[in-house]
Amino acid sequence: MVNKKKYKVGMYGGAFNPLHLGHLECIIKAAGLCEELYIVISYRENDTDVPLKVKIRWIYQLTKHIGNVHVIPLPDKLTNKEDYVEELWTEDCRKVKESIGKPIDVVFCGGDYDENSFWNKCYEGSDFVVFPRNEYNSTDIRKDIYGHWDWMPQVVRTYYTKKVLLIGGESSGKSILTVNLANYFNTVYLEEVGKDLSELSGTDVYMLSEDFTRILLEHKAKEMRLIDQSNKVFFEDTDCLITRFFMDFLEDENIENQRLAEAIAGINSYDLILYLEPDVEWVQDGDRSEVIAADRRKYGDMIKALYKKYGFNYVTISGDYNSRFDQAVKYVKELLAGSKY
Repeated sequence: MVNKKKYKVGMYGGAFNPLHLGHLECIIKAAGLCEELYIVISYRENDTDVPLKVKIRWIYQLTKHIGNVHVIPLPDKLTNKEDYVEELWTEDCRKVKESIGKPIDVVFCGGDYDENSFWNKCYEGSDFVVFPRNEYNSTDIRKDIYGHWDWMPQVVRTYYTKKVLLIGGESSGKSILTVNLANYFNTVYLEEVGKDLSELSGTDVYMLSEDFTRILLEHKAKEMRLIDQSNKVFFEDTDCLITRFFMDFLEDENIENQRLAEAIAGINSYDLILYLEPDVEWVQDGDRSEVIAADRRKYGDMIKALYKKYGFNYVTISGDYNSRFDQAVKYVKELLAGSKY
C-alpha cells in the first residue's frame, strides 16, 4: 500500500544566513509531509548576507536526492526584522503565491515562530505547522562561525573554510609543515602537484612545456575538489606562482603557459599566506637545484617579489622546524579567531 503524503503543496521559508542543521531538519520533515515543498530563500544583495547562488547550491545539494523540493528566491531590502511591517510581508506573500502558482496547503516554520507570526497571518487558509525548537540558530553561528562549526552541514562549511597557502624556495620545509598543520588542525591538505610531474623525464631540466600546463591545471582542480572535505581550514603546498617561478628558472618560454599561470593567480584567493624563509639546512631530496642551493636568499627574494607583483600579502616564518610549526599554528589560530593579515 502506498503511503500518501498529507499535503500536496507546502512551503518553508528563511534567510538561511547561514543554513544550519535546524533548517535541514525542518526541510527533511516538511518534505516528508508534502508532495511538493517550496523553499523560499530570503536574500539581501549586500555583504551582510551569503550570496543567493550559494544558498541555492546549499539547498539543492542537501535535497536533490529527495526529489520534491523546489526553490523560490525572495529579495529582502530591509536591514532588520523590526522594519518588516504588515504591508511588506503582505506583498511578499503575494509574490510567493504567484511564484508557486497553485494553492499552498501548509506553511512550515521552525520553533522560533508561533501562531502570531507573519507566516501564519499571511497565508491564512493554509495549515500552519511549527516544528519543535532546536538548539541551532543563525545569529549565534554568525557571531562565532568556528565555535559553532558542528551546527552546519558539510556543504555549508566549505563556504567558511579558510585557505592557507605555504610558499618558499626548495628545501624550506613547506611539504612537511603543510602535512603537520593539516594533521594538527584535523583537516585535509593539497600536496605539491609539481613534484612528481617535474620528474617525468628523470629531471626537471628536461621538462616539456606541457608538463607545466598539466601542473597548473591539476593543482587548481585538486584544490577545488579537496576544499569541500576541509575542517575549518585548508592547507595548500605552493600554487601557480611557484610554478611560474620555476617556468622562468627552467627557461620555459611558452607564452600560453605564462598566461595560464597568471590567469589562475587572478582567480586565486587566500586567507593567509605563510612564506618560509630559507634558513633551515638544505636537503638534497630528489632533483633539487644546486644552483638555487648556492644562493637560496636570492631566489627566495625572487619568489617574494613575484607574489607582491600579483598583489598577494604574506607573513614570514623562520627558525628551526619546531619554531616554524609554533609560528604557523599561532597565525592559523589567530586567523580562525578573526584576525586579518
